[in-house]
Amino acid sequence: MWVKLCCLLLYFLALFVGGRVFEAVAWYESGFLATQLVDPVALSFRKLRTILECRGLGHSGLPEKKDVRELVEKSGDLMEGELYSALKEEEASESVSSTNFSGEMHFYELVEDTKDGIWLVQVVANDRSPLVGKVHWEKMVKKVSRFGIRTGTFNCSSDPRYCRRRGWLKSTLIMSVPQTSTSKGKVMLKEYSGRKIEVEHIFKWITGGGASRIKTIYNSEHLKEEWNKSDQYRVKIYLFANLDQPPAFFSALSVKFTGRVEFIFVNVENWDNKSYMAEIGIFKTPSYILRTPEGIYRYGNNTGEFISLRAMDSFLRSLQPEVNDLFVLSLVLVNLMAWMDLFITQGATIKRFVVLISTLGTYNSLLIISWLPVLGFLQLPYLDSFYEYSLKLFRYSNTTTLASWVRADWMFYSSHPALFLSTYLGHGLLIDYFEKKRRRNNNTDEVNANNLEWLSSLWDWYTSYLFHPIASFQHFPFDSDWDEDPDLFLERLAFPDLWLHPLIPTDYIKNLPMWRFKCLGVHSDEEALETSQDSESDSDSENKEVFSSEKEVSEDDELNTFHRRSEGEPRCGAETCSCANKYCHHERGGRKARSYGSYSAAGDVEPDWSAWPSEMLHCTECVVCLENFADGCLLVGLPCGHVFHQNCIVMWLAGGRHCCPVCRWASYKKKQPYTHPQPLSNDTPS
Repeated sequence: MWVKLCCLLLYFLALFVGGRVFEAVAWYESGFLATQLVDPVALSFRKLRTILECRGLGHSGLPEKKDVRELVEKSGDLMEGELYSALKEEEASESVSSTNFSGEMHFYELVEDTKDGIWLVQVVANDRSPLVGKVHWEKMVKKVSRFGIRTGTFNCSSDPRYCRRRGWLKSTLIMSVPQTSTSKGKVMLKEYSGRKIEVEHIFKWITGGGASRIKTIYNSEHLKEEWNKSDQYRVKIYLFANLDQPPAFFSALSVKFTGRVEFIFVNVENWDNKSYMAEIGIFKTPSYILRTPEGIYRYGNNTGEFISLRAMDSFLRSLQPEVNDLFVLSLVLVNLMAWMDLFITQGATIKRFVVLISTLGTYNSLLIISWLPVLGFLQLPYLDSFYEYSLKLFRYSNTTTLASWVRADWMFYSSHPALFLSTYLGHGLLIDYFEKKRRRNNNTDEVNANNLEWLSSLWDWYTSYLFHPIASFQHFPFDSDWDEDPDLFLERLAFPDLWLHPLIPTDYIKNLPMWRFKCLGVHSDEEALETSQDSESDSDSENKEVFSSEKEVSEDDELNTFHRRSEGEPRCGAETCSCANKYCHHERGGRKARSYGSYSAAGDVEPDWSAWPSEMLHCTECVVCLENFADGCLLVGLPCGHVFHQNCIVMWLAGGRHCCPVCRWASYKKKQPYTHPQPLSNDTPS
């Protein structure tokens, strides 16, 4: 997680440096910066009209360029960045969708119950044509959508009873505007009563309806009273301008930030005495002044602070964020961090995407779970002071020059999503390259794994986890104190031999105890063969004596069980063997043999039992290959205590038979350690 977080912070740092590089390149090629002011006199009539449309000022009655230029100057200073954004937005000309209401409930749910935005609805009466034609309606939808105003069409033929109750007997336009200055307040429906059915006249009616929510000041006395008044609003933004009404983007923002920021329009058109404006530090108009408990901030002096809806919305969100804004920001950051797993994870392509999906699910779940107590914490009434201090910290940090650069980069990259995605992909590929190089230096095998190998290992792990969780999460030897495994009987009932056994990972095999078989003294092959032939003549009496001594001495239940199992099994058939032949007794003519348990020490050569693990049974024969243990051969012991050749038991277990060849105990589960009985006396049998 910390690695992904560092990679994400490194990516943001690269974006910040890239933004400064783009500014330097633009300055080198064109000779101006984005914050440089533009003289409206040098602009064409089309560009001036584009600026007015982006700011939300009507220009239908201004046919000359001079009048349009003066209106641009009255609304605020124009920067190169704002001009570039306005021209790019006009060239994009994306189609905007409009809602078609199906009935009363649909209209009530979206328009009357939402209460957080402005709606423009065209009502089409029964058997009537719409008030605004299709072409003009599409222009209207495109014009108002840039200010966050949503549009829709209500056809009375779908719900004529509701239209009659509302009094919509003819086609008309309805505008929905929040009536109160509190969040989630009442909604007021206004009907268009103008005679001219033109886009500019309708737009002017819309902006006038939105401006009615903004407090307007017309004289210095009223300004002085409002400036010194302390009320519920901690943040206020003033527009000092020589305009008839505030721009549409200013009215739209007043609806969006209802209950958080108070918007005040100061109309200085007919003011004779502006002395009080000089007292509070206002020396020029137009000016956008932010008043906070910490002081006064002049909007438009830093990078990216344009006179537009998008720029001022980003600025105010950073000062007075909602909980939903913080949640969306955390959601974006967490998902960007989770996508880093696609490049950090090495190996098969399918493995990368499986790990990515798992990380996305985990991170988003943890994010939602962690936000629930935060929301409950913020609802407590005695945390108002904590909330105020948090907002104060936001206001201090987001009015700095560094914060203005970050907001400018955010607006730039969000308006160029292809550039943002390409830089993120390039950053991820660099991380993938360095991570792959690092793991290759560490000789990691997973770098070269293909899809089929990884899917096979994934399926093995899944089936092992599903059927044998103990084998999946624990390794031999175990530290459990259980004498017996209570799951063995249930597993034997659930998976009989005639059924398909589940796949079990073979990782535990490397943890099994392994050692070399050694003898205390080794004789020649001729002497070993002669000794073997001499001992064969007395096999009957010796076997009887051995078994009688074993029954008297051995009290271990598991060892006795093994003797009963091994009485009818074949033993070593080798004619010659090493020192182990002294203690490996063969079956001749139906006579019984022994290879586990107590042994006879009559010979002068015996195995070195001190090299054996204490929990292993003493034996001299491998029941898998039916060969005696030779001096120096590798032996492997199972949890049950039985011992085999290393090659024999590995092939047995790797073949899917995860149990002991002798007692059928599970080869990956612990059993009660074997305690060796006291050795017998060294009396030589007669």
